[in-house]
Amino acid sequence: MRIARYLARGRNGPEVGVELSDGVRKLAAATVGELLSRPLAEIRALAEEAAAGPVVAGDVALLAPVDGRTEVWAAGVTYSRSRQARMEESDTADIYDLVYDSERPELFFKCAAWRAVTDGEPIGIRADSALNVPEPELALVVNQHAEIVGYAACDDVSSRSIEGANPLYLPQAKIYAGACALSNGIRPVWEVADAGALDIELTIERAGRVAWHGRASTSQLRRSPGELTAYLFAAEQFPDGAVLSTGTGIVPEMDFSLQEGDRVTVSIDQVGTVTNVVAVGLGPFGWLARSDGSRDQRVFTDR
Repeated sequence: MRIARYLARGRNGPEVGVELSDGVRKLAAATVGELLSRPLAEIRALAEEAAAGPVVAGDVALLAPVDGRTEVWAAGVTYSRSRQARMEESDTADIYDLVYDSERPELFFKCAAWRAVTDGEPIGIRADSALNVPEPELALVVNQHAEIVGYAACDDVSSRSIEGANPLYLPQAKIYAGACALSNGIRPVWEVADAGALDIELTIERAGRVAWHGRASTSQLRRSPGELTAYLFAAEQFPDGAVLSTGTGIVPEMDFSLQEGDRVTVSIDQVGTVTNVVAVGLGPFGWLARSDGSRDQRVFTDR
């Protein structure tokens, strides 16, 4: 089962449902944000009730699983490989070594719900960045009450050259059009036996061939999902829940950078997969800001 935000052909706007092997079934919540305002026990009851209902008829497209006031945040330097990579690229390498071992984690805002892309949509690299990489991560989907509701696969696309020039440039290295991709469904927490033992895989294809491939496991995480969630909620409110990406253990070497047209796939065992093609600059992402409904309707016209 996956909790999904979907659009049925002929409908005016997105709806919320559960996706099973034979299709999507409507769930009794107006938005994902409204669902994440509820306690976990209530969310589970609604999902299981929906799973017993009829399949939504007709053509259905799955959308990014966030909406409304839900925010996407991310953690950094939570894997040894991430610490090593940040130290390789930075002129102030010691700060990454310190944050890896410190009590307080690095947390940063990644994107508002309307800026998140999903499977089959483009991801972006900045035109003013020389070194760009995907960062495959397990994302925690958390409700208003700081309970982990489920998981998604996240690609935290980043500029290594901009962050490496100065850590104060982190927002520019991390927050820009097309920089956040989420798999198009939320795998419920009650269906994942151990989030600390999930295989993560990254594949980058270029001109029809594999240009880079890597693997990691959430068992290598320096900090637990519960610890990261507690810090996120320590001094902030999330009335429609939040998504918290937990950092990456897979980073290509310094001589590798994404290029326009690369096909990037992030896959996490038991959770999901998100595949995107790389675009460059702001131009390809004008559709993200549309508020007339065409932002979602394009899933039918573009496929």
